[in-house]
Amino acid sequence: MENILESRQRPVYTTKGRAQTALPRPVSHYAILGDGIPDRLALCTYFVEIESLRFLFPTAFALLCTGQSVLAAAPNFVGSERCASCHEQEHDTWLDSHHDLAMQEPSAETVLGDFDNATFTYNGVTTTFVRRDGQFIVRTDGEDGKLTEFPVKYVFGVYPLQQYLLPLSRGRLQTLSITWDARPREEGGQRWYHLYPDEQIDYTDPLHWTGPYQNWNTRCAECHSTDVKKNYSPAKREFNTTFKEIDVGCEACHGPGSKHIAAATAGTLGQDSGLLTQLSQRGEWAFPEGESIARRLNPIESNAQIDNCARCHSRRGTLGDYHYGADLLDTHRLSLTEFPLYHYDGQILDEVYVYGSFVQSKMHQAGVVCSNCHEPHSNALRAEGNGVCAQCHKPDTYDTTAHHHHPVSSEGAQCANCHMPHTTYMGVDDRRDHSMRIPRPDLSVVLGSPNACNQCHTDKDPVWALESLRSWGVEFRDTGSHPARAFAQIQAGDMRAVPTLMALASDTSAAPIWRATAIEQLGDTGQRNILTLASQYLYDDNPIIRTSMVRSLESLPLNQRYKLLQPLINDEITSVRLAVALQLAGVPLDQISQEQSRALVALFDEYRAVHREHADMPSIQMQMGLFYTRRGDGPASEAAYREAIYLNSQMIPAYLNLADLLRTAQREDEARELLKTALAIAPDSGSALHSMGLLETRTGNTDVALNYLGQAAALEQVGTRHRFVYAIAQHDLGKPEAAIETLQALLRTVPQDIDVLLALANYSAELGRMDSARGYAKTLIALAPNNPNYKALLQQLSDQ
Repeated sequence: MENILESRQRPVYTTKGRAQTALPRPVSHYAILGDGIPDRLALCTYFVEIESLRFLFPTAFALLCTGQSVLAAAPNFVGSERCASCHEQEHDTWLDSHHDLAMQEPSAETVLGDFDNATFTYNGVTTTFVRRDGQFIVRTDGEDGKLTEFPVKYVFGVYPLQQYLLPLSRGRLQTLSITWDARPREEGGQRWYHLYPDEQIDYTDPLHWTGPYQNWNTRCAECHSTDVKKNYSPAKREFNTTFKEIDVGCEACHGPGSKHIAAATAGTLGQDSGLLTQLSQRGEWAFPEGESIARRLNPIESNAQIDNCARCHSRRGTLGDYHYGADLLDTHRLSLTEFPLYHYDGQILDEVYVYGSFVQSKMHQAGVVCSNCHEPHSNALRAEGNGVCAQCHKPDTYDTTAHHHHPVSSEGAQCANCHMPHTTYMGVDDRRDHSMRIPRPDLSVVLGSPNACNQCHTDKDPVWALESLRSWGVEFRDTGSHPARAFAQIQAGDMRAVPTLMALASDTSAAPIWRATAIEQLGDTGQRNILTLASQYLYDDNPIIRTSMVRSLESLPLNQRYKLLQPLINDEITSVRLAVALQLAGVPLDQISQEQSRALVALFDEYRAVHREHADMPSIQMQMGLFYTRRGDGPASEAAYREAIYLNSQMIPAYLNLADLLRTAQREDEARELLKTALAIAPDSGSALHSMGLLETRTGNTDVALNYLGQAAALEQVGTRHRFVYAIAQHDLGKPEAAIETLQALLRTVPQDIDVLLALANYSAELGRMDSARGYAKTLIALAPNNPNYKALLQQLSDQ
C-alpha cells in the first residue's frame, strides 16, 4: 500500500493518548514576494534543509524550484498532519473519530478482538485466532476450503464491530466474515460472531469471505481511506490498490489541499480557498414570530455538503474517478427508494446508508444539512438526546407529553425513537432511518411496513398502535391514496397504481428521489404514460429526474428514443450520459450523420471507459454484456457475461442473459446446459425456470416447455410476466381453456391489467364465449374511454 505519510522519524507529540508526528512551521511563515508568490529561492533553501516538507510537498517543491506557480498546478494531497498545522482544533476533534479509525494497521492497541488462541465454529469449520511473533493470525478455510493461516493486514472499524482484512493473491484484501462484537459484555458484546449466522456459507459461495462481495479493494476501500486508487487489471484479474492516507482524513472530504496551502501562503484565501469543494452550509436559523419550528434565513444554494457525505453514506455505485465538488450523480450511480432496498413507504429495509432516506425528509426540503445535526470532524451529534432536535423545534411545544404522549425522559419521549427508528445491520449495528417520518401503523396494517410504535411495543400489533394514535386525536386521511400503496401495486403488476404514480412523478413539491422512483416504476407501464412525462421532465434541472427519465424510456421504439435523447448526449452529469449511452446503444451509426455518429461514438467510448475501471464487479460485467448485445457485438457480450459468471459463479441473471444470447445465435444446446447449471444453483429461481421454458418452446419440446413455464408461474409473487407468458403458451400450445383459467386467476390479482383483459377477450371469443368476451371489452373501454381500438373490439364482438 502507498501511504505518503509513512515518512522519516521525527519528534512526536501526544494528543488524546496517541502519538502524532510533529510538523515544521507552515510555509506561510517564510518569505512572501510582493506579487503574493512565495520567495522561490527562500523556499527552495528551506525545502533542502527541512526534508520532511520536501516529502509532504513533492509537487510544490518541484514547481517552486522551476519557477511555476503552485496556484496554477494541479492540486495534490498533502496529508491530514499538514492540515493540523493551521487547523489544530478541527484535527484534534477528528482524532479518534470513526473516520480517523476507519482503517488501521494491526497492533496491541488497535486490534480489539480476542487473539488469545480463541476459536469460533461456523458451518463445520473451526476458525482460530492467535498472536504469534508480533503478528495477528487467523487460521480458517481459504479459497480452496482448506484450513490456512492468514496474517491480519489491517483492522477495519472500531464500534460496534470490528472486522479484519486478510490478504489473498492478486492484490486482494478480503474482509473476514467472522467479526468481533466490540460492544460491552453487558450488552452482549466482546465475542466473535458470523455476519450470516442463519446461512450455511462455504468457500464456493460468493458471500464467503474469499468471494467478490467481501473484497476490500472494490467494496470498502473508497470509503475507509483517502484518495484510493483501485487500479484493477482486467487482463490479469489483479489489483494494485493504493491510498494516500490509511483512514478518512481531512482531504477525503475537503479534497486535495496543496492549492489551499498555496493560497494561505500567498494570502489569497479571501479570493479563493483553493479547495475543490465548499462544505460550510450549516447556515443561520431563526424562529419566526409565533412559530415553533426554526427556518433557514437564507435558502441553501446547492447540495454540496450532503452530496459530499453521500459519496460514502448512500447506496450507490462509483462512476470512474471521484471529482470533488461535483454533483453526486456526476460521480456515482444512485440507488432509488425502490423495494427491496426500501419498504414501499420509503423506510430503510436493506443497508442503504442514510442519504436516500434523508433526501426524502422534510428536514432536507427545509434546508437542513448533515452538519446541522452532526459535528463533521468528530461525527458526534451536536447535542445529547432531544437537544439535537431542539435546535429547530421548540421544546415547550415538542418535548412535552402533550406531543409525544409518553412519560418525560422515557424511551418513548425521545424524538429519534419515534421519528428515526433504527434497523440492525451486520448483526449488531443499529442505524437510524433518516427520513424522519411520522409513525404510520395504518400502512403497517395494509402493507406490512414497519412503524416506530411496534418497534418499541413489540408485544402489540399495528392495529393496537393505530387505535392508540386515534385515541390521541391522530387520524390518517391518506391511507388509501398514499404513494406507498401505489408502489406496492405497481410492483405486483396492478395498473390501478398508474394515476397515483403519475401524480407523484409530476409533483414538484415532492422529494425528487420519490419522483424519480415513480418515473422509473412507470417505465414499463405504457408508452403513452412515459411520453407524457418525458415531454415535461426529460430536460429537468434536477439530474436525478433527468437520469430516471432517460432510464424509463426503454419501451419506446429506438428511433423515438434517439430523437428524444440526442440533446442529452453531452449532458453535464455523468449518470445522465451513461443512461443515454445504454438507451442508444442499438442506434446504427451508418444511419445517422457523421457528426451525430461522432457524438455517439464518443459517448460509447466514455461508457466503456467508465465501466472498464470497475471490471472487477460482476454487476458491471452484466451492464457491459447488455451494452454489447445492443451494439450487436455478440462476442464481446458473451465475454462480458462469462466474466460475470467467473467473478460470481452464482449470478443467475448472467446465466440467463448468456443463454438468451446463445439461443439467438442458434447455439441452443449450449444455452440449455447453461440453464441447467443455473437451475442446479437455484432450483426455485422462477426466472431460470421461465427461461428454460421459453427455450424448450422455441425448440419444439411442448410438454417440457409447459412444465417449466408452469413452475415459474406458480412461484411468481411479484409482477405478472411469468403467469401471463404461461397463459399465452398454454393457448398457443393447444390448451386455450387452461389459458383462460390462468388469465382469470391473474386478473383477480391485477383487475385492470390491459394485456390480461385483451387476451381474455380474444381467447373467450375463440371458444365462443361471446358474453364473457364482450364483458372484458367493456372493461377495457371503461379503463380507456377514448381508445378507438377497444371500441372497435367491442363492435366486432357485438357483430358476431
